[in-house]
Amino acid sequence: MRRRTTPDQTKIDFVVGESVPTDWAGAIEGWTLWLRASARPETTINTRTYHLRRLAAAFPDRSPWSLTTSELVEWTAGHTWARETRRSYRSTLRTFYKWAVSTGGLEASPAADLPAVRPATPSPRPTPNSVYEAALADAPPRVALMLRLAAEAGLRRAEVAVIQSDDLIEDLYGWSLVVHGKGDRDRVVPLPASLAAELRSHEPGFLFPGNEAGHLSPRWVGKLCTRYLPDHWTMHSLRHRFASRAYAVDRDVFTVQDLLGHVSPVTTRMYVVPPADAKRRLSRRFRSRPVQLACDQ
Repeated sequence: MRRRTTPDQTKIDFVVGESVPTDWAGAIEGWTLWLRASARPETTINTRTYHLRRLAAAFPDRSPWSLTTSELVEWTAGHTWARETRRSYRSTLRTFYKWAVSTGGLEASPAADLPAVRPATPSPRPTPNSVYEAALADAPPRVALMLRLAAEAGLRRAEVAVIQSDDLIEDLYGWSLVVHGKGDRDRVVPLPASLAAELRSHEPGFLFPGNEAGHLSPRWVGKLCTRYLPDHWTMHSLRHRFASRAYAVDRDVFTVQDLLGHVSPVTTRMYVVPPADAKRRLSRRFRSRPVQLACDQ
């Protein structure tokens, strides 16, 4: 465990082996309770508190209430984070200090004027058919099934890890899977017949038994799949493949959003490569059907 010495301050051990000064620990604990009271998902709470522990590590001799806007700007600017990571840290700081103001801990938030970070330009990278087919051919049956769940049902690695036999349901149209998604949000994903048949052939219980509450850890699921995917291709790029192929069927972004378990269609857009003919098809339609605008009348 990594230790730091801070004069005249009692240390409290936090998750991931970090020691946080009492002032920071009390503030993080209070904010964690507020987040739970507002029904935030545990995954979100873990991410937000991790961000604050990193900030505390940078200012071990300071109270969180003593930091200035300039210091927060300098700290965030000093990291080579990806754009979405930077946006996430900014959101954490603004939410944390807004909470402090609302509970009387501060008169004004030093994070209120942190510079805005524009969202990243959509750059989906769906795994090509040749890569996916080669991975299926090389992988043992258990890993091949994990790959199929990502590519043919759009599941995240954490969702694959916790599948149980009871999650399979049948309706008038065929078999579907109840997927336990991020933020404790469940969704129902229809399954291709061959994939449903393979899932139904397994023994009752977890589909992928392991040592994390009875199932494999999401990290291990991802690692197993990555062994059979070359270069930069991952389970996540298989999810991009599913999103792009699903969108190509009816060009219905909202249905794809539901299938992926996204809160916003803006996120879904980050996963979808529109069909190659989409722009050309629309362009041809405009050329063949002139539209009279109101200003031309």
